[in-house]
Amino acid sequence: MEIQEGLDILAFGAHPDDVEIGMGGTMAKHAAAGRKVGICDLTYAELSSNGTPLLRQQEASEASGILGLAMRSNLGMPDRGLRGDQAQIDAIVRELRLRRPRVVFAPYWEDRHPDHVRCSQLVQEALFNAKLRKYMPELPAVNVEHVYFYFINDVAAADVMVDVSDVYEKKLASLRAYRSQFERTGSDTVQTPLNQVYVERVEARDRLLGQKRSVPYAEGFVSKAPLLIGLF
Repeated sequence: MEIQEGLDILAFGAHPDDVEIGMGGTMAKHAAAGRKVGICDLTYAELSSNGTPLLRQQEASEASGILGLAMRSNLGMPDRGLRGDQAQIDAIVRELRLRRPRVVFAPYWEDRHPDHVRCSQLVQEALFNAKLRKYMPELPAVNVEHVYFYFINDVAAADVMVDVSDVYEKKLASLRAYRSQFERTGSDTVQTPLNQVYVERVEARDRLLGQKRSVPYAEGFVSKAPLLIGLF
């Protein structure tokens, strides 16, 4: 794979639908503004109780079109097998150096799903390694300007909010594209937290956050580094 022209935003998720849950509105808003945004899924979510990896990829493709993504990739790591070994870290380093994003998003480091937590850890390690020019020297080092963390299941106090009111229908449509996960599609559907009005709960969360700044919907993010501004 050749080095690409740099992305404005690259968001990592453990599974297809993680990024849509946490920041689908933010992705749609930046894409609509002409920014180049992309998603890198670490796994095909092959252990999900409903659907198949092929169906999940078809759903991810549909969601990507709704959000206006410039690219989407999948590193094919094992679902529930994000162990943080060197090969997995190197795969993310390679993705960072090929895509050369200005801003990176990863899952918040506290979540009920262990894969979300490990995805966050893997991305943070890879971000550190990606800027070391003597590490994997076959690809030029990259130093990402900003790193933010988005919420999937568990929520903490947000450092930054994005008003996504004008694109919120796109977020909802991208989530509904994952029919195998969020709908009861047949008699053989296994009951999971995702098909128990999960999308409605995400919408309620985003509406509640928006109330803090008197907007209809907002998505929240955490930054480990202080936010730097010139003037108030």
